[in-house]
Amino acid sequence: MVAFGFILIRGVIYIMRAISNFFVKIINRWLPDPFLFAIILTLVVFVAAIAVTGVSPLTMLSYWGSGSGFWGLLSFSMQMALVVVLGSALASARICKSILRKIASLANSNKSGIIIVTMASVICSWLNWGFGLIAGAMLAKEVARRVPTLDYRLIIASAYGGFVIWHAGLSGSIPLTLSGGYTIGDVTYQAGTGDTIFHPMNLLMVLVILFVLPLVMCAMHPDKEHTVCVDPALLKDEEEKTYEIKTPADKLEHSRILWGITLVMGFAYIIYYFYGVVVESGPAAIASALNLNIVNMLFLFLGLLAHGDLRRYVDAIGAASTTAAGILLQFPFYAGIMGMMVGTNENGVSLASAISNGMMAISTDITFPMITFLSAGIVNFFVPSGGGQWAVQGPIVMPAAEQMGIEPGRAAMAIAWGDQWTNMIQPFWALPALGVAGLSAKDIMGYLVIVTIFVGIVACVGFWAWAMFF
Repeated sequence: MVAFGFILIRGVIYIMRAISNFFVKIINRWLPDPFLFAIILTLVVFVAAIAVTGVSPLTMLSYWGSGSGFWGLLSFSMQMALVVVLGSALASARICKSILRKIASLANSNKSGIIIVTMASVICSWLNWGFGLIAGAMLAKEVARRVPTLDYRLIIASAYGGFVIWHAGLSGSIPLTLSGGYTIGDVTYQAGTGDTIFHPMNLLMVLVILFVLPLVMCAMHPDKEHTVCVDPALLKDEEEKTYEIKTPADKLEHSRILWGITLVMGFAYIIYYFYGVVVESGPAAIASALNLNIVNMLFLFLGLLAHGDLRRYVDAIGAASTTAAGILLQFPFYAGIMGMMVGTNENGVSLASAISNGMMAISTDITFPMITFLSAGIVNFFVPSGGGQWAVQGPIVMPAAEQMGIEPGRAAMAIAWGDQWTNMIQPFWALPALGVAGLSAKDIMGYLVIVTIFVGIVACVGFWAWAMFF
């Protein structure tokens, strides 16, 4: 019996390795640069939206290039650019490198390295998606430094793979929006976090991914022949810069007084912000009060504290800024795609609503969450923003769920899981992690296809069980 189990495990590993190698080869050959991927998606959506809505090409062009289209994510683009820049600058501080190295020191083999990175990424992403993206990538680099036999593409894919549960966690925009009430017409839909984030079924699905996904990633590690080890140049530490203080300007740039005052102001506001949250909503609301702005503020002032010097921090930011180039270039095109997806004809029909309505038409009260999950995964390909996806699908899904007697929390979480699910094969959100890692999307997407299949199975079974037993 033991021998049979051993053979079965070896067989599963062999099959997983063969499948992942296949997808890696296909993706490396056919997946273009993320910017070209965005261009291709733009053209596909432009044609599809015209075909479905019947609007003129000029009208669709206006949806694409308008302020609510092409330039609709300017604020969000800046926030995302700061996530990667501030995270990278913080990581470059001596004290942060030391902490990461201590965690990475727990890895003494390929398998232990993958398990540590994947589990850490899942936990960090559940706490806060922005933190998870950067922390996972930084830890992966440190593990790759300690375990040089690791496939570098796979360890970075493991770091990004943990991001697949972000919308089921404490920074999930859809459940947090619903907890405050979401109004459609004259009807307000509301569900507390106990019915969404902390619902037993949601937590169970997250736990399955936390403990099983690392094993899936381990099974995909290629053999020695196909292993691509890290380029040592990507892990090389730059020599710490020394500064000569000669002029009054130099003295100001390195002033401990100015550094201290800046820190006091920053952390004083952060404490004031969370104090206000506690007074208004209680300590339990602290986690849900985390948003991109406050996370970036934390990163900024923690980075300034860690570097211990104004000039040194400015130079760290300058060195990290190159990692944001892809975000700044691509986000306007994804905003344009979102504009075309939600652009309506005179009857109020959009491409996004047509996709969602089509999926809803074939569902029952049992299959509704699964169908919603699958449709959300499709829509997410073209609207890769949790808030944007909720704006597209919320007005369609929530009234339909009410008519079918399905509780709002379960319906909303089906959208949330679909939104996070296809992020694995959509290069949009991988850009910050790739910026830190120094890789391209095609380097990791082959492995993430397997992650997508695995999480899709977990979610479908999970939502079926949610409907049957809760």
